[in-house]
Amino acid sequence: MSRPTLLSVIELGGYPDFRPLYEKAGYEVLTETRMRKAMTTIRKKTPRVVVAEFNFQSDFRDRTSSLESMMSVVERLPETEVIVFYETEFAHQFDRLLKVCSFYRTFTFPIPEDELAASLQALV
Repeated sequence: MSRPTLLSVIELGGYPDFRPLYEKAGYEVLTETRMRKAMTTIRKKTPRVVVAEFNFQSDFRDRTSSLESMMSVVERLPETEVIVFYETEFAHQFDRLLKVCSFYRTFTFPIPEDELAASLQALV
């Protein structure tokens, strides 16, 4: 039996490598470091889970971040769930995104590994 796919989108990083946690939860892990490549991977692989960062980009006129662009692809995939990591200092901007997008789970840094693992195991 094949394992479900998890796409990890790490644009900035600066937090622990959760690949071992993802694999232990039962996922085949793919990683992208650019949102454009991540959107291509989502279209080709249809992952069960996407884990991405919210990186507020004030230079975007009509969006809060590239995560919003990614969600326009994911919303067409009813079996794909999205988990988002974000900085507390950007909660106000992230709240704007929550008005137009829904996510399976969201976590502020530092990420509680036990909660992340439980969330992922619930989707396998």
